[in-house]
Amino acid sequence: MDILSDTLEVLRTGRPMVTRTDAHAPWALKFQPVSGAGFHVVVEGRCHLLPPHGRPLALGPGDIVFLQRGSGHTLCDVPDRDPVDFVPERVDRSSPIGQVTVDGPGPRTVLVCGAYAIDVDRPHPLFGDLPEVVHLPAVPGRHPVLRSAVDQLCAEFHAPQPGSDAVVTALVDLLLLYILRSWYAELPKERTRGWAAALTDPAVAPALKAIHDDPGHAWTVESLGTCAGLSRATFARRFASVVGEPPLTYLTNWRMATAARLLHRSPTPLSTIAQRTGYTSEFAFAKAFKRHFGTPPGAYRRQVRTVGDEPGGQRGR
Repeated sequence: MDILSDTLEVLRTGRPMVTRTDAHAPWALKFQPVSGAGFHVVVEGRCHLLPPHGRPLALGPGDIVFLQRGSGHTLCDVPDRDPVDFVPERVDRSSPIGQVTVDGPGPRTVLVCGAYAIDVDRPHPLFGDLPEVVHLPAVPGRHPVLRSAVDQLCAEFHAPQPGSDAVVTALVDLLLLYILRSWYAELPKERTRGWAAALTDPAVAPALKAIHDDPGHAWTVESLGTCAGLSRATFARRFASVVGEPPLTYLTNWRMATAARLLHRSPTPLSTIAQRTGYTSEFAFAKAFKRHFGTPPGAYRRQVRTVGDEPGGQRGR
């Protein structure tokens, strides 16, 4: 699996939730902070996004915004409205699809609003390098694959058919990948840094792929440098400069992210997880895991299964 796909697969903790919002002015909807990331697509009409910091952002038809930290924010027809809480009505309890309708005499705005279940306890450069709000304005001919996914998503909402739940979930998952691709493609080369640069850096990318392909291997800075075709010292400087952290720090963080995913999604024994993530014993793994997450792996497994997979759980700020 390629590095970006592997990273998204590990960091996601459950299926996304998505809501069709049909609002007639006057309207204002307040989105609470969630443990995950969020996005909005303007299907029809115009509105404003009021971020937690900064000025209102005007949005038009086809615009996409991505909030990588799941920050609280407001969507409204004009910025001076008093908002009400965004509370979707689900098609049924098991469905990831919801509906919000706001009646009014004014112009209509139709939005697709979604949230991704991403474990915020596992910070990763993939999201750390992004701004709080990513805005991808609609530009004819730009990002055709992203636009195609949005069109298909809107079609499923407009005319649901048997299997729509599965189709919508798959399209929203694809949308996350396409949003990230499109954002990276928009960056001028002189501004490309961090994770965007690491994915294509001729020295760093091979080392990242080696770590992702086999996190349990006994990697050293020297052996990773060999993958990159550089000396130990040159590789260490290059990796830290591009990724933002030393190679062995990234290795440890990725091992912990991989372990957390296994604890969350499978009944894999701790001894097996320890082996897969490069630890010589269950005790050594448990000690490292508790140091990283602040809780033992067994307690972590019980906790994440109690909380559940859906994004949208409010978190304090």
